[in-house]
Amino acid sequence: MNEWTIDDVAARLAEAAETGRRLPRVRVQGYFNVWPAFVRDGWEGFDDKDYEYRPLPPTPESVDRMLEAMRWMQWLEVEQRHLVWMRAKHYEWKFICRRLGRDRTTAWRRWQKALQLVVDHLNDRHTAASDHASKLEGQVGQCVP
Repeated sequence: MNEWTIDDVAARLAEAAETGRRLPRVRVQGYFNVWPAFVRDGWEGFDDKDYEYRPLPPTPESVDRMLEAMRWMQWLEVEQRHLVWMRAKHYEWKFICRRLGRDRTTAWRRWQKALQLVVDHLNDRHTAASDHASKLEGQVGQCVP
């Protein structure tokens, strides 16, 4: 991928959220079942209407992409992380605005700004800007007698 865009980063974060949802649940270690698995007849089974069906586990490649996206989150401030992650999990803007105490337009602008910050880091624009600023500081220091 040559240049990252805001849409690319948003899609990668949405994929990371979906991958995290598909990971197996954490269980308490030390407990296990030694009973053999056997097939029951239809009349023996107890239908559980409240059973939550889990999706298939993610592939190792998608887990690697999720971990890479999680490292991107370290470039953001805490409020930006919450905003970006809630949006990646497809939360409605109404819920996000209530949670952050912001107007919808303001929340959307902050979401765009956070994604742009990640894009800039991925495209190495942050290093070019900081190098330029450090060169200016060095020149200012040389001009003073």
